[in-house]
Amino acid sequence: MKKLRKRSIVAIRELEFRYANGEYSLRIPELTIAEGEKLFLYGPSGSGKSTLLSLIAGILIPQHGTINVLDRDLKTMSSKERDRFRGEHLSIIFQEFNLLPFLSVRDNVRLPLDLFPSRMGPATKISQTPDAHIVAKSDDAKGVLCDLMLQRLGLSDIAHRKASDISRGQAQRAAAARALIGRPNLILADEPTSSLDTDATESFLATLFKQMQQSRAALIFVSHDRSLKKRFDRAVDLTSLISSQTRNV
Repeated sequence: MKKLRKRSIVAIRELEFRYANGEYSLRIPELTIAEGEKLFLYGPSGSGKSTLLSLIAGILIPQHGTINVLDRDLKTMSSKERDRFRGEHLSIIFQEFNLLPFLSVRDNVRLPLDLFPSRMGPATKISQTPDAHIVAKSDDAKGVLCDLMLQRLGLSDIAHRKASDISRGQAQRAAAARALIGRPNLILADEPTSSLDTDATESFLATLFKQMQQSRAALIFVSHDRSLKKRFDRAVDLTSLISSQTRNV
């Protein structure tokens, strides 16, 4: 029996991007990421990793070529449309996690659902998981979904503590919970383990991958640490993929 081809979540063709000052250019002939794929993107500092993530997220727009995310050409969208599309379908895990310090852990994790209620849909329509039944029957579906995610990541005990009062390891798990809630189609992780030791890095990846098993989200994980690439479905060296002239990213 012929194996069904997975849907492409990201499809890049003949991409060309240059910053206004002209000091940096990025050219990518072709790159695709399939549904459910865990892609490890590596390269030295200044090679364009963060720039590429910003392009895929629709924060930056290329001068030439196409970036299709979920079959939508980002270049044809307005800035407002890209912002909404990003909020409804993508999640980003930053190097410093970017939790709002004045909010509780629970409110930080819940934030994507409050800002983009449409993200509740995927969480309640996937009948193969116990969450869908529990969430759908609740009068506070967002709160229940948030509490379930906190429980899975071992954060229930600190749910009501301010983000400014938690440890780095706890902040790391909270950032992962916020990225995973509402079942995004694509997760972009920009060197979230760069300041962590080996044990903490392994723990973070194990937690992230375990929670991703229940969805079909694709993951693009950026790092300069090549020792991590064995944990992913595919590894891509950005320097072998692009033609660039760069000083800083």
